[in-house]
Amino acid sequence: MPNVQLWSPTDLADFLGVPLKTIYSWRARNIGPPAYRVGRHLRYDPVEVKSWLAAHADEPRGAA
Repeated sequence: MPNVQLWSPTDLADFLGVPLKTIYSWRARNIGPPAYRVGRHLRYDPVEVKSWLAAHADEPRGAA
């Protein structure tokens, strides 16, 4: 497995361009990307985040 640096919630918020509060809200509601608890810290795998993002993309308008 390649050496992948995990993202902090702040890194994730920066990547997605959303407020940090949104990341914690998604986590509390179980609707955000999967996270790992490392000790008392949350960490996100960038590969899984990008997969989650692709899976939750809106369909183009007019697609049926």
